[in-house]
Amino acid sequence: MWELIRANKRKSIYLFILMFFVLAVLGFVIGGAVEPIEGPLIGLFISLAVFAVMAFTSYFAGDKVILTFAGARKVSHDMHPQLFNVVEEMKISANLPKMPEVYIIPSTVPNAFATGKNPENSAIAVTAGLLSKLNRDELQGVVAHEMSHILNRDILFMTLSGVMLGSIIFLSEVFLRSLMYGGRYSGGRRSRSKGGGQAVFLLIALVFSILGPIIAQLLYFAISRKREYLADASAVRLTRYPEGLASALEKISLSTHAVHGNNKTSKVLAPMYIINPLLEKKMNFSGLSSTHPPTSSRINILRNMAGGAGLLNYQRAYQKFSGERSSIIPISELRKQEIVGIRKPTVVQKSQKTQKKSIREAGDIIRAMSNFLFIVCVCGMKMKIPPDFKKKSIKCPRCLRDNTVPVAELAAVQAIGNEISSPIQNKKHKEVLNYRRKTKGWESFSCTCGNFVQLSPLFKGKHISCSKCSEKITIS
Repeated sequence: MWELIRANKRKSIYLFILMFFVLAVLGFVIGGAVEPIEGPLIGLFISLAVFAVMAFTSYFAGDKVILTFAGARKVSHDMHPQLFNVVEEMKISANLPKMPEVYIIPSTVPNAFATGKNPENSAIAVTAGLLSKLNRDELQGVVAHEMSHILNRDILFMTLSGVMLGSIIFLSEVFLRSLMYGGRYSGGRRSRSKGGGQAVFLLIALVFSILGPIIAQLLYFAISRKREYLADASAVRLTRYPEGLASALEKISLSTHAVHGNNKTSKVLAPMYIINPLLEKKMNFSGLSSTHPPTSSRINILRNMAGGAGLLNYQRAYQKFSGERSSIIPISELRKQEIVGIRKPTVVQKSQKTQKKSIREAGDIIRAMSNFLFIVCVCGMKMKIPPDFKKKSIKCPRCLRDNTVPVAELAAVQAIGNEISSPIQNKKHKEVLNYRRKTKGWESFSCTCGNFVQLSPLFKGKHISCSKCSEKITIS
């Protein structure tokens, strides 16, 4: 695997140098269009300064910027225990030095991406729609794919290349818009004294401002597509269950296509997702402008793996399905011929979730992230109250009872912990709080400090800690 990582880094450096060259030339010719004598060097300096600022920002805070831009929120284990457990399993399987931070994006469209700068500083973000539509094996496949991007050192490349591409597009659009809206780079006696030099630079700058971003995108997209194949291969190796990822890709693709008309995903974030939501109009899309391989090809390769879940098995399936003899995995890795058996599924899907139920579950996750309160009346009616609700009580629409906001049922009970043997600690009685659940769905209550605590349907623990005061609360 280290050979794979080294090859990945080497190709990333080559691509980075090529894109850096495109940016430098773009700044040079635009500067020449403004001032043919001193302008080229000034334009070169400005383009490099723009890149330096954006690269510095992306390296030290790029992941936070991307997560904020996506509207992702960091969640705790209590919010979605299954997601945390799956991420932890894949972290151990990938032998990462640190657990990635976990984020949920408030979107009903199923998708996911990874970001960060190295395995020690990384994050995995999934949408609420993904959590509501996938079973555990499918979720594990998606998380393993994103974990593979972290393991293969893709995340820093994706962040920095995105910044480089953004810098090229930024300079090109500034120049082209200035021409469109009446910008002038010459005038009067000064322009005539420069002869045709400025006109030549202007023509070159115009052509390069159009072609530069296209060239940079093609360079970026070409390697991005190969990285997706590598991440699929590595994911299967981690999970030992190709069908999990294949089924997940199928569900994400169909769901993305179904809501494509209302998709508002940014062009900046779209290439980072496991499936590009802006290009997935149909399952077998392709072309030089695609950031991802055709989803149908990825699914067929995974479902044609035979004899094992190792890298060699994936390479053989890739060559068989695509008809290409080229290798997407370093030869040294293929020569190891490691034996990775395919395991049996851990989840038996009893019944297919209805679309209405999936949408409702995704909506509840989004509401919980937005600090909605989930109140259950004694008659069993579930009420979802927005955070800006100011009244102290709410009337149940079914039985017309008044319910306190929030319904807490917290009982402060004086109890002595297990520290009785300590004479110093014995003097201090620890206050123990208890909350009794009413349903198996989302519920909210308030801690004694006033902080609201959310209980997810997947929470099975006997204790939960308040995120504000760290008070331990017993759940019964």
